[in-house]
Amino acid sequence: MTMDRVVDLLRKAYSDEIETVMNYQTNAIVLDGVRAEEIKESLRQDIQEELNHAEQLGQRLKQLDARPPGSAEFTARQDSLQPPADSTDVLAVIDGVLDAEEDAIATYRDLIEAAEAANDPVTEDLAVTILSDEEAHRTEFHGFQKEYRSD
Repeated sequence: MTMDRVVDLLRKAYSDEIETVMNYQTNAIVLDGVRAEEIKESLRQDIQEELNHAEQLGQRLKQLDARPPGSAEFTARQDSLQPPADSTDVLAVIDGVLDAEEDAIATYRDLIEAAEAANDPVTEDLAVTILSDEEAHRTEFHGFQKEYRSD
């Protein structure tokens, strides 16, 4: 049962990474204003990293004789990361990114625990590495949030 939990969490993490790529791309396109440029650039840079995470998770699933979910199995969950109605509402995007990062961090922590319980050090190591990246993204966007809230 513990390996089933590992596979389920890997599939969730894969889907979440793909959804994050879609939302980061969309927000990097739709945000307007001079103040939005730094956020848009950060989102663009993070897109490739999130795609790399998805690739690594998909490869790990394949190694475990499972497969990443396709679009028919996809359920969108990042409501707060949807593009804002006001294309200059940069803070809404920052808050959405932070929500997505918090969810990712929780998923990777769960995956680390599940992999440890399943005696799967390879998945555990992968989850630790990606967790570190997600925590770095969170730190960066907390900084953006502080700047925008102080204005």
